[in-house]
Amino acid sequence: MKAIIGTIVSTKMKNTVIVDVPRQRFHPLYKKIMRRSSRYKAHNQNIELKVGDKVKIGSCKPISKEKHFRVLEKIDSK
Repeated sequence: MKAIIGTIVSTKMKNTVIVDVPRQRFHPLYKKIMRRSSRYKAHNQNIELKVGDKVKIGSCKPISKEKHFRVLEKIDSK
């Protein structure tokens, strides 16, 4: 199981949160660090979460069409 750390950006759906995961990579030609981010929908069953919390999500079998991650734990709150 792959675990990823990110920040919650939305909690409007029932049992689902959207997690923003930033990453950085070095551009080979321009020699600059580029910042990119990905958003993942994660299943949240019983953990009290709000926007801005840092969470650890892990991959799992597909829960719905776009949900392939589950919230494992809350790391810290804003």
